[in-house]
Amino acid sequence: MHAPLIEDHGLTPDNDPTPAPFGAFAPNAAQAAIISMAHGSRLKRGAFRPALSRLVNLLRAGPVDVQYQGASFRFYHQASATERAALFNPDYNLEELDFLRARVSPGGTFIDVGANVGTYALALARHVGAGGKVIAIEPHPVTHARLAFNNAASRYAQVKLVAAAAGPADGELMIETDGENLGASHIVSGTASGKAIRVPSLRLQRILEEGGVSHVDAIKIDVEGFEDRVLTGFFAEAPQTLWPRAVVIEHLSKNEWQQDCIADMRARGYAEAGRTRSNTLLVRN
Repeated sequence: MHAPLIEDHGLTPDNDPTPAPFGAFAPNAAQAAIISMAHGSRLKRGAFRPALSRLVNLLRAGPVDVQYQGASFRFYHQASATERAALFNPDYNLEELDFLRARVSPGGTFIDVGANVGTYALALARHVGAGGKVIAIEPHPVTHARLAFNNAASRYAQVKLVAAAAGPADGELMIETDGENLGASHIVSGTASGKAIRVPSLRLQRILEEGGVSHVDAIKIDVEGFEDRVLTGFFAEAPQTLWPRAVVIEHLSKNEWQQDCIADMRARGYAEAGRTRSNTLLVRN
């Protein structure tokens, strides 16, 4: 099995060890004007983003290097809803980010399960500072390489990257990607299609222990309907010293849960502190 914890520096999505440095794809004047217009208008909403992405791509094909939430990102917006959203909407997931920043102290520990390209992990890395710790867990090799590049460009030594899926057991899982949205990669249960790929799987408790984590301020988890299989075993087996003080959990795919992990957390002393379109926000009493 692959080493569960790795420190990646500057990998590109095709695993090119010598990528163009951050800033090589800074928006040209026309692209910058469109991005700025979106930021200050209703065009930053989801329904308009695919059209804006096509327009930006017509002006110059390829990724765009920008700052988002104080970190450096190379956004491949053409085939990733998350990267489109962060490029065109500076307030993307702001309610969730503010909830987490209010509950993770500088020098604290944040765990991002299903980190994608780092829009949560790197925002919280800036918040916790050099004395804190962020563990960003992302199994898809292309997405993980984008995350690694963004982290290296942001120069956050406090971020540990995990090239594995969090799961109910140590071993392997199959993941599959929606071709129109790389960020929506999901665990395949049962018979996998020809598009599925095999990735390492590690229990969340093992990831934390191997990452040298002794306490957790907050966890954000977004693993496309697999959240229950990550969390229920973790809470059943992990010592309470590792239980997070706050949790942001995506609920859009809760119909795919085998167990209601939000109800399980409530039974363990968590209370709902808020709810957005995509996520439930919980705090430990």
